[in-house]
Amino acid sequence: MLILSNLFFYGKEIIRAGCVFITKFDLPLIFYIVLCVVKDFNKASLAGLIVALGIIYGDIGTSPLYVFKAIVGTNEISDLLVVGGISCIIWTLTLQTTVKYVILTLKADNKGEGGIFSLYALVRRHGKWTVIFGMIGGAALLADGIITPPITVTSAVEGLRTLPVFKDLGEWTIVKIVLVIITLLFFMQQFGTMSIGKMFGPIMVIWFSMLAILGISHIADDLTVLKAFNPYYAIELLAVYPHGFLILGAVFLCTTGAEALYSDLGHCGRGNIRVSWVFVKSSLILNYLGQGAWLLTQRGGTLHGENPFFLIMPEWFVIFGVLIATIASVIASQALISGSFTLISEAMRLNLWPKLKINYPTELRGQLFIPGINLMLFTGCVAIVLIFKESSAMEAAYGLSITICMLMTSCLFAFYLYTRRVRLLWIGLYLVVYLTIEFSFLFANLVKFMHGGYVTVIVGGALFLVMYSWFRSRKIKNRYVEFVKLEDYLPILQELSNDTTIPKYATHLVYMSSADNPKEIEHKIIYSILNKKPKRADIYWFVHVDVVDEPYMSEYTVQTIIPNEVIRVEFRLGFRVEQRINLMFRMVVEDMVRNKEVNITSRYESLSKNNVVGDFQFIVMEKFLSHDNDLPLHERIIMRIYFMLKKIGLSEERGFGLDSSYVTIEKFPLVVAPVTNLQLRRVQERYRYED
Repeated sequence: MLILSNLFFYGKEIIRAGCVFITKFDLPLIFYIVLCVVKDFNKASLAGLIVALGIIYGDIGTSPLYVFKAIVGTNEISDLLVVGGISCIIWTLTLQTTVKYVILTLKADNKGEGGIFSLYALVRRHGKWTVIFGMIGGAALLADGIITPPITVTSAVEGLRTLPVFKDLGEWTIVKIVLVIITLLFFMQQFGTMSIGKMFGPIMVIWFSMLAILGISHIADDLTVLKAFNPYYAIELLAVYPHGFLILGAVFLCTTGAEALYSDLGHCGRGNIRVSWVFVKSSLILNYLGQGAWLLTQRGGTLHGENPFFLIMPEWFVIFGVLIATIASVIASQALISGSFTLISEAMRLNLWPKLKINYPTELRGQLFIPGINLMLFTGCVAIVLIFKESSAMEAAYGLSITICMLMTSCLFAFYLYTRRVRLLWIGLYLVVYLTIEFSFLFANLVKFMHGGYVTVIVGGALFLVMYSWFRSRKIKNRYVEFVKLEDYLPILQELSNDTTIPKYATHLVYMSSADNPKEIEHKIIYSILNKKPKRADIYWFVHVDVVDEPYMSEYTVQTIIPNEVIRVEFRLGFRVEQRINLMFRMVVEDMVRNKEVNITSRYESLSKNNVVGDFQFIVMEKFLSHDNDLPLHERIIMRIYFMLKKIGLSEERGFGLDSSYVTIEKFPLVVAPVTNLQLRRVQERYRYED
């Protein structure tokens, strides 16, 4: 039956082949199925499979630590509860994880990259309103990153109570152990995980093998557990068992890590994820079956707060099991923390988050460290541990936020299918199936709200407010930006450049421009050059950065408007590329010099004789909120939040990766809504002073 369950993994090929057979009639059905199955295996490699096991399956792989304990809770153990619970788990893993993510959503890759922001980048040019789905989903995923490390580590450490010697282990002792592990985990982030990361894969192979072996060793305890493969028992549990529908909140915990399968697509590759999932799913289901079979031998009893995951272990193995489980929980936490760093870096490139300092502890592609986010996650995790203390209490806060993230992914993926001209019938079917499933999980999880779910909702809401305020404030600011035609000012720029009566400001004057149209320039830049202390330079450079939807694009174009006097450079960078404009601009200039497109030698006579390169000076325009604004209340609040966030985030020059020694900051007032109702009346003076 387990083999049949995993054969469902390739049900997508039957569906896809059926569509091709109906619409094209150009391939025999059986040949198409075989071809697609072989294609997935051809894309996989042994090294890639091990890496995938170490990176993306930590969260979903450690779910057996707490799922069955949450399902049974304080209820009396019965056939319906156990068999129905396992049936719910099997079909949740099949429909939600296998079909939705492994089969369908992985197809929506953005040049090999995945994740909710990559999906948003794929569809944003077709519908600007999709940004709301991206922001809600991203905030929910970050909120999930605060609850996952505490619940996984705490569940693993609590396994020590299974040993007679640690049976009376106090609550605060466990809390202290968990806090030490979490503190070390977050402290190590600054050094990168390149060396220990190589061990993650083999350790997770051991973990999943342990899950499978433990499960197999107990399935024979009661073979009636195999009835769980029949979805009838899942339906019966939800329909007949008292408050059975609410059990979905606990069942959902088995698939909370499904979003990671898509988020880490770029690290592992579609083929490796799909093939490794067969092994992972088999191990998970075998372990759930083993726990269920053992529980059936305890009919009529209760768990008394104990964890069936550790109860099915031989007593001599418990200490090793706890150790392996703790290491696996740390790996799961590490994967989620690294994923949070990647998520925030993408949000910054997409202008959905304030720019923060990013460190690159190793040369490994995609590995980064954001100190501010690391501190935020650490503070949140410590707070969760101190508030809830026990894993059973944390279960109440777990699952609610990630359900919202999955709903947003479903909406974005449906719109992605629409942009790919998929038939509306199939899009409608997809939405009906998955919105029904996910709203069911959401309603079941809403019961947890007052028991701890409010924590992740508040955290997710705060993160969404940051994203929304940053995004919305940019729209408000754009109302103020005035663009003018650059060609109208070229003659005066030439005259200024050659006017020796004005002291030279710099040999090369570089302005960062937000004008997408190469024929336009911001009026504030022209004002800065001509009016705000005229800035004479030999060459005026206008640099524009365009963040594109392709994750790792890194290219530029050069437009020589007036040779050796006015030049525009446009960088086209992917949303996962760090904006090191200082270094990139230098490379552009060096390339132009090699091609004899520009002469960067100083124009001062003494320096020119000795071929000394002229100085470069960057001008960055920094905005402050003017008092001369008459904004509506909600926009006033958004702009105040925006300027508060700017104080926390990086300055403009550091955000662009500029060397501060070559940067001049010019402040100018941001007037987005000038006051128009100011009343001022002139009166005749009462006294006249005469000589």
